[in-house]
Amino acid sequence: MQGSRPPSVQFNVRWNSCVARCAFAVWFPLCSHAATQLTAAEIIHRSVEANERDWKAGPSFSHVERDIDKHDNALVDRTWEVFLMDGSPYKRLIGIDGHPLSEARQKQEADRESHELARRRAETPSERRVRIDRYRRDREHDHILMTQMEVAFNFHLTGEGTWSGHPVYVLDAEPKPDYVPPNHEAKVLTGMKGKLWVDKAGFHWARVEAEVVHTVTFAGFLARVGPGTRFILEKEPVNAEIWQPQRFQDQVVASILFWQRNSSTADTFSDYRPNGAISSLPGPRRTFHVQLERQKIEQVLQRQNRHQPAVIDHQ
Repeated sequence: MQGSRPPSVQFNVRWNSCVARCAFAVWFPLCSHAATQLTAAEIIHRSVEANERDWKAGPSFSHVERDIDKHDNALVDRTWEVFLMDGSPYKRLIGIDGHPLSEARQKQEADRESHELARRRAETPSERRVRIDRYRRDREHDHILMTQMEVAFNFHLTGEGTWSGHPVYVLDAEPKPDYVPPNHEAKVLTGMKGKLWVDKAGFHWARVEAEVVHTVTFAGFLARVGPGTRFILEKEPVNAEIWQPQRFQDQVVASILFWQRNSSTADTFSDYRPNGAISSLPGPRRTFHVQLERQKIEQVLQRQNRHQPAVIDHQ
């Protein structure tokens, strides 16, 4: 028939078409996957946004906090219930050296809490504003370091993995040589390098490691933070959208004038729950359902004793 192709040509056309369809079916998903791969800069930008949300949500939760601090040869181990009381946190002592308080000490702490609530309710508007502003400044001190990380470091995506059951991106951080810190708090970033594990689902920081690699000076040459200083932060989800700190550990090698001052801190955080409206309670003492009864305190301390990291010994 005129215009028809020979059988060999028809076969080649059908074969080439089949090959093309198969190649498209194989390569299109791969190309789409490559197109959706995030760069290190994009991961960090999203993680800063996620951690900003976590930071803003922090005051809406109460929690149990265990602090083990070592300064020179002195070791202090205290466990607290931390909650907002009329606009700023209150820390109620619930354990010493990993053990619950005695009944007499529990009563003493309950009385101290009642007196503090009464004192805050009796504040003038000016006194209350000063107290809450001090709390906000303390929070902002930590916040500035978080927000500056995006501009202070060059990040490199080194791989993917799992941390505490969460799929994560793993990134290395190196200080930018041209970074200019906006204040003296952020100056420590100029001498640090670090590593981040970023949750792939919500871009929360699952783990952050940072260490000082060269000496950073403050206040002229009066104070210095040197190599050997390191920090570890780990976070966990407290609900479907928000992550909060689970563990913070640091080792600080510093000097002020000619005085060497080394310290170690190992803090754990647990039992997050929505903060009660403490200032709206009718009486000076919180209702029983908000307090951690002795049995629950023992359970909390037992869990923390199992997972408590060792405090670094400088000797």
